[in-house]
Amino acid sequence: MPRFSVIVPAYQVQAYLHSCLESVLGQSYADLELIAVDDGSPDRCGAVIDEFAARDPRVRAVHLGRNTGLGPARNAGMQQATGDYLIFLDGDDVLTPHALRAIAERLERTGDPDVLVYDYARLHLDGTTVRNRLAAELREDGPAPFRLDDRPGLLDLLMVVWNKAYRRSFVEREGLRFPQGCYEDTPFTYPALLAAGSLATLDRVCLHYRQRRLGNILGTPGLQHFDVFAQYDRVFAFLDARPGLAHWRGPLFHRMTDHLFTVLNRGDRLPRGAHQEFLRRARAQYLRRRVPGRRPATWRERARHLVIRSGSTRLWRALRLVHVTSRLAARLARAATRTARALLLRLHFATQRMLPTRDLALFTAGGGTAAYGGDPGALETAFRVWAPRTRTAWAAPRALADTVPPETLRLTPGSRAWWTALARARYLVTDTGFGPPVRPRRGQVLLRTCDGLPLTRTGLDAARPDVPAVLADADSWDLCLSGDAHTTAVHERGFPGRYTTLEFGRPRTDAYQRATAEDVARARALLGLPHGRTAVLYAPARRSAPAPSLDVEELARRLGEGFVLLTTVPDPGTYPAGRVIDVSATAAPQTVLCLAADVLLTDCSPLIADFAALDRPVVAWGPDRAALDAVHGLYPVEVPGAVAEDEPALARLLATGACDGPALAGLRAAFRERHCPHDDGRVAERVVRRVVLGERSGLPAVTPPADRRPVPAASPVAAHVPGPAALPAARSTAGYGLAEQR
Repeated sequence: MPRFSVIVPAYQVQAYLHSCLESVLGQSYADLELIAVDDGSPDRCGAVIDEFAARDPRVRAVHLGRNTGLGPARNAGMQQATGDYLIFLDGDDVLTPHALRAIAERLERTGDPDVLVYDYARLHLDGTTVRNRLAAELREDGPAPFRLDDRPGLLDLLMVVWNKAYRRSFVEREGLRFPQGCYEDTPFTYPALLAAGSLATLDRVCLHYRQRRLGNILGTPGLQHFDVFAQYDRVFAFLDARPGLAHWRGPLFHRMTDHLFTVLNRGDRLPRGAHQEFLRRARAQYLRRRVPGRRPATWRERARHLVIRSGSTRLWRALRLVHVTSRLAARLARAATRTARALLLRLHFATQRMLPTRDLALFTAGGGTAAYGGDPGALETAFRVWAPRTRTAWAAPRALADTVPPETLRLTPGSRAWWTALARARYLVTDTGFGPPVRPRRGQVLLRTCDGLPLTRTGLDAARPDVPAVLADADSWDLCLSGDAHTTAVHERGFPGRYTTLEFGRPRTDAYQRATAEDVARARALLGLPHGRTAVLYAPARRSAPAPSLDVEELARRLGEGFVLLTTVPDPGTYPAGRVIDVSATAAPQTVLCLAADVLLTDCSPLIADFAALDRPVVAWGPDRAALDAVHGLYPVEVPGAVAEDEPALARLLATGACDGPALAGLRAAFRERHCPHDDGRVAERVVRRVVLGERSGLPAVTPPADRRPVPAASPVAAHVPGPAALPAARSTAGYGLAEQR
């Protein structure tokens, strides 16, 4: 008996069926049977199902002689099911990687409830995913399993069958079956939730719900949408047969009213001329099912109830016209306000540029969208220490206000005060610009910092560069801060301009030389890292394409309990708790991430130089390096660590400690000599003394890399290190880059 019976009905979905079935059979949890039902489809759905059944014994093909509809097709699949739990999946949707493993683990932790509700994300035509907006209802805190009375908010979720796992014995005991017609999920899912003796939730996206342009029956106008009345009659008949569930009549009445109004109000549901009849039947249904004493909570709900209760198409059209008109007027008013405000702010900016500069330094990271930190953050701290007479300000949105030191003025990008500072600050310091193009005026100095070590080709070296934009950006720089000779050459070639290069190092690495073990412990606590676990920071380079290929969940499973992965790659759902921590949206600066991590796993992220300054192990993920080289091109820089070409080799490198050792320590030492010659903990001091105080001689001498002592890792990788012969991955990676330009 398999753990899961995954039932997939298929009708005219040949373009998507292959991906759907592959998403099931490719799951890391293999204890399943896949029941694919060809619902008399006139296209190649039946042939695709047979192909899968021929190559995988877990696939059971069911062919219906004629098209019966989605509900009867699912019933046919249930008749063949033998698994502990039933999972339904439409033929154009897909399971996310490791979804079944997450479901199985949650079922085990909650004592095999009757129904497990998990989350989904809408998959749009451009490949983007948007998570269910009511995901908070699926939180896993609190006791589980539970009954619906303990979590009534679950009824507010989209009432579909494919975001739940149903215990098959429970479904058979309650006699749950799908009816014919449209909205067939309604009389199955509502009774399942109401009758379940035990429920649990899984706060994870397990399914991608494809948003098709054509072919969705709910988006096809027709009289089939009148089926919604019969489906709700079946729901209330289920309640009538179970007096113990009578207290749910009120909530279901409100849900029914909202659903009827949605069908009426959506322009892609009812055909022309059918709205009056639909409203007539909706009114009769409303009056028959109304529960006295329960009033709608909001004005929007009251308007919906008023329309359905009245049954008047005139009232519906009048309210709809008022709604559309008010939204259009509000949109026009907002646009006019934005335009007027932008013009006034530009005028204010131009006026301020005519006034004398102030002894002020304005800092920003990520174009004003990033938290305090990075090279600009390190320089802002140094300004306050070494040039206290110069006031400092940091541009960041209100949501990141708590990352800015209290002694630093925080300015909201785009505000009047921000434009004033941009026009009159004596020093402008940024790593990516200030958003709008800004050319320094007389008396201003714009200092451009770098985002670590440049490895992917940039500026004019990039594929199909925007030459005017690149040159305009470079022309705005007065000073460019470089960390090493490689960075200097990259900027001079990729961003040709009249600026002066200061090859002083990377200010953000100062923290690594000054940090203590207590600072490392605080960084780990901030990120929620368990004590004693080896933290692997997975930080691939930012890219437009291709997407990172590493399966983070699978790597975490291979590594086991002794490791935690910090990933900068966001997940549309949630990574498994305790094994993977998503730090993509955290406001913690990169310095905190690097201090907390014991190993860096990357393709060619600029963070390689940070980790080299820390003298901690670096592992490169070879497939992503090769893909990035093919698309964007890499500069010929040798990685200071091992390179893994597949996931088993990567897991072995980390789990055995083979990512560290004398041979790789030698690679890191050579890398520091080439790419971290100035990063001795006093970089920001030298920059401020040179730029602000005007000192050209007498700057502190640079400590050689061999004499530096950065803070050690909190939980180094395993002590066992194979000999050099067992480290085939510890090799030069210069072949991944393009040939050195002559």
